[in-house]
Amino acid sequence: MTDLDKRVFGSLLWFFPLLAALIFIPAGTLDYWQAWVFLAVYIVSSLAIIFYLRRHDPQLLERRLHGGPGAEKEKTQKIVMSLISAAFIALIVVPALDCRLEGPTVPPYVALLGDALIALTYLAFYFVFKENSFASATIEFDPGQRVISTGPYALVRHPMYAGGLPMLVGIPLALGSWRGLLVLIPLLPVLVWRLLDEEQLLAKNLPACVTPCLDAPA
Repeated sequence: MTDLDKRVFGSLLWFFPLLAALIFIPAGTLDYWQAWVFLAVYIVSSLAIIFYLRRHDPQLLERRLHGGPGAEKEKTQKIVMSLISAAFIALIVVPALDCRLEGPTVPPYVALLGDALIALTYLAFYFVFKENSFASATIEFDPGQRVISTGPYALVRHPMYAGGLPMLVGIPLALGSWRGLLVLIPLLPVLVWRLLDEEQLLAKNLPACVTPCLDAPA
């Protein structure tokens, strides 16, 4: 087992149990089929991406391991990522609390639609990672970076953000909660803040990358 494998395994060893705890502790029950299906879809999709990167682009997998507020170099992005992390937790905890207080409030087919949106996001991530080996989890720059204008980058400037939107909608629905969608109200402006700040940093550090196709980390 390589050092990369050990670090990936170590990350999964704490992240997946933490994700389950964020759901089942607020929900106060294990009798919550929506949560079990959500976890299965999320974990299987995550592992599929990890195994793909491990085989085809271990350097990108290495970049993706360094994420979150502490990994950002700019103070503004540390703040932005702290807010995004808090909102992501709320997307999970609010529906779980909703389940505890009222039970699932969306029809089963809507919950399964939410799971499909999550799987769709990971499919979008696959196409991004296949096209852009510099799709880091943080805003950083590498001497080898180049303009990407093929694949999903031919359609949208920041396909990681665009591809992630279905997941943000899908998580509360998959967990059976309409109320969880309210978390998107404060979250979306923060995502726009990150995107605009990222644009400024890219323009400053990658002057050769001009509209419409900056080779962005996301």
